[in-house]
Amino acid sequence: MQMTIFILPISMLLFFVLFFGIGFILNMLLRMSWIMAVIYPFITILIIDKVRFIEYFNNTKDSFSSLWTEITSLAIADVLILSSGMAGAIVAGIVIKMLRNRGYRMF
Repeated sequence: MQMTIFILPISMLLFFVLFFGIGFILNMLLRMSWIMAVIYPFITILIIDKVRFIEYFNNTKDSFSSLWTEITSLAIADVLILSSGMAGAIVAGIVIKMLRNRGYRMF
C-alpha cells in the first residue's frame, strides 16, 4: 500500500498515543516507570518479523538472519512510525516519573 503524506503523520500520532497510553497504564499498575520502554523493542520485533517466536530458540541463526533482513528493508515511513511508538513509551515513563516526584500516587 502506498503511504501518502496525510497517512504518515496520522499513523505516527496514533502509534505515539497508543504506546503512551499502554505505557502509562502499565507504569501505573506495575510501579515500574520504564517497563514499556523495555518491552517496546520486543513488540517491534514481533511487528516486523514474520518468524514465529519459538523459531528464535529452535532455529536461531536463520531467525536472526531473517530479522536483520526485515529490519534493513524497512521503509523510512515504517521507521518513523515505529520510532514514534518508542517515543510514546519513553514519554509515558517521563510523565509517570514527574507525577510521582510531584506527589501524585497512582494506585
